[in-house]
Amino acid sequence: MKTILITGAGGFVGQTLASKLLSVYEDARLVLADVTKPPSPQPSSSRIQCVASDLTDSAACNSLLEVSPDAVFILHGIMSSGAEANLELGLKVNFDSVRNLLDRLRHTKPGVKVIFTSSCAVFGKAATEKLATEVDVVPMPETSYGTQKLMIEFLINDYSRRGLIDGRVVRLPTIFIRAGAPTAAASSFVSGIVREPLHGQKSILPVDPTIGIWLCSPRTLAHNLVHAMELKAEKFGHFRTVLLPGYTATSAEILDALEKVAGKETRALVEERRDETIQRICLGWPAKYNTSRAKSLGFADDIGLEQTIKDFIKSDIKG
Repeated sequence: MKTILITGAGGFVGQTLASKLLSVYEDARLVLADVTKPPSPQPSSSRIQCVASDLTDSAACNSLLEVSPDAVFILHGIMSSGAEANLELGLKVNFDSVRNLLDRLRHTKPGVKVIFTSSCAVFGKAATEKLATEVDVVPMPETSYGTQKLMIEFLINDYSRRGLIDGRVVRLPTIFIRAGAPTAAASSFVSGIVREPLHGQKSILPVDPTIGIWLCSPRTLAHNLVHAMELKAEKFGHFRTVLLPGYTATSAEILDALEKVAGKETRALVEERRDETIQRICLGWPAKYNTSRAKSLGFADDIGLEQTIKDFIKSDIKG
């Protein structure tokens, strides 16, 4: 039985990934860890172990790794706005705890597969003037969150070069639509301007509606995270980072799709109210990317705005 550990498993991406893994691997054992005990996507399943583990504590990290995982998805972290507001906390969670986890893994489980979810925040404003790729644009993050993610990317690449771990870094687009409560991510509004109105609640659009955002649906993300784990190491070559496929949409286009699927009354629940801090962060992210490398490695394209909204209504609204 393969044991797969997911850190940050209480979040939306962790829960979505866990459900996908359960459907793909009939004999896999999942260990879901977060700072508070995460829920199980299948409460009656004996294949799932849910653990409360504060990975900023070395002893807790050591205890968690006693499960001897065959693969580790590192999803935990402080999101973009949160990391920008609190530098010390961002460093503690996004860098120190991940580095400690990687060091424990290389000593206790040499060669283990490690899939780390990075972010397009590793790019900066210079990349917004070009079609960004993993190799043609030098990452120059303009947020602490992006800097912390990039430092871990380099560490995973070096540890993989040395054969200490089998690392795979995937730079995620903004996930659209995230179910559940808003997060501390600067991009949280992207889901909020659809999710809240579909639940009959008002929502705020804090940025210029013409600003493009790089998006990916939960369905496609889950598929591509599993694919990242399954790929043979030699497919990556010496560079272990890949930019996942997605598509560019503005908030105006998202609202047009919302109106087309759910009507004018639903769209009318969104109010424009500018937040200069969030807009500044969003303007530091490229809106367009060349993901030909990801596609050559077999990662899937996305399904688009309207289908994502329909999927959300089916799964979250109608159950």
